[in-house]
Amino acid sequence: MHQDHCALGLAPLSTVARNSVSSALDIAQAKPVQPVTLVRPHAAARAARFFVEKFPGRSMYAVKANPSPELIQILWDNGITHFDVASIAEVRLVARTLPDATLCFMHPVKAEEAIAEAYFTHGVRVFSLDSLEELEKIMRATRNASDLTLCVRLRVSSEHSKLSLASKFGVPAQDAKPLLFAARQAADALGICFHVGSQAMTPEAYAEAMERVRAAIVDAAVTVDVIDVGGGFPSSYPDMAPPPLERYFETIHRAFESLPISYSAELWAEPGRALCAEYSSVVVRVEKRRGNELYINDGAYGALFDAAHIGWRFPVTLLREPQSTVRDHPFSFYGPTCDDLDHMAGPFLLPADITAGDYIEIGMLGAYGSAMRTAFNGFGSDETVIVEDEPMVSLYAEVEREAASNVVKL
Repeated sequence: MHQDHCALGLAPLSTVARNSVSSALDIAQAKPVQPVTLVRPHAAARAARFFVEKFPGRSMYAVKANPSPELIQILWDNGITHFDVASIAEVRLVARTLPDATLCFMHPVKAEEAIAEAYFTHGVRVFSLDSLEELEKIMRATRNASDLTLCVRLRVSSEHSKLSLASKFGVPAQDAKPLLFAARQAADALGICFHVGSQAMTPEAYAEAMERVRAAIVDAAVTVDVIDVGGGFPSSYPDMAPPPLERYFETIHRAFESLPISYSAELWAEPGRALCAEYSSVVVRVEKRRGNELYINDGAYGALFDAAHIGWRFPVTLLREPQSTVRDHPFSFYGPTCDDLDHMAGPFLLPADITAGDYIEIGMLGAYGSAMRTAFNGFGSDETVIVEDEPMVSLYAEVEREAASNVVKL
């Protein structure tokens, strides 16, 4: 760990013992000049086990949420064997990291060359589509392969989700019949998939989508082998506390059981955020305070893209010892670049006595935070430390504690 600390450029890291970097506070006390990403392998492992054990079907990780090879390995080690890949680069990444993993190419619009490489070089057999043109492309690229699982993506509502995914992809209900029929003729196994949007705040989002699936199956009169409910499974953020994930699973299972599908049909899901949000956070330094505005050393072009561009509020905490006893106050953040767009409105609630030189942990950045970083304007940091403390918020920690308690009682 001493070598890892030196690579971080944390001063004075020579004073930090190997076994003492167990929390975000330890990192702050080392006074790093650059932002530091904290990763919690135990949190990602716990989320993976939760989905593997409780989701009533197959869970495949949506790689776009966080393409870290280390994270992908952790998920694999804890039971996630299938991966939703959306580009040939993601196909190559997962194939290189996990040669035995099953890859599902779930982007509905793909380059023909990417399809061919995925099929012939990497063994991909599952492809998503939402048009007859894409079906024709897949068949050309795979030379009319007879071992394909083809998943037709239906357009469904995103009204129950914080981020809509209802406009770019998905065949409208009135156009689904000919596409389902043609895909059935070409496929070894026919699937229907959809996406209710990111951060679905109620299980009813899936119930309503499944009703559209039912209508499409009845209208097309085809035998369906796979139902893929996509992603959208939520994590917990300020003012966004979702119901327990078990309620989502129960709703999905009831709807799946009632569909007019093959007796051997499989149920799939594509969790991304829910598997990796708790995996990492970032420790930033306050460089300046101007009233209710804090200038920090990470921002919109770093891990806080969502905070800037879609107003996402992440949990924050002041890393100071002793802890501040001053009442919390709403702040906004400015990132380190020279761009006015590098602004995170928040509000982020922090003690009112916060000042330049203080350190803040910003949590729940495992999903999309790392994936969307840039080095714009010369700012950015790849400094990463493994920590052992709990995420700032967790949907799984209490479930794990309850399970451990029940084992002890038995």
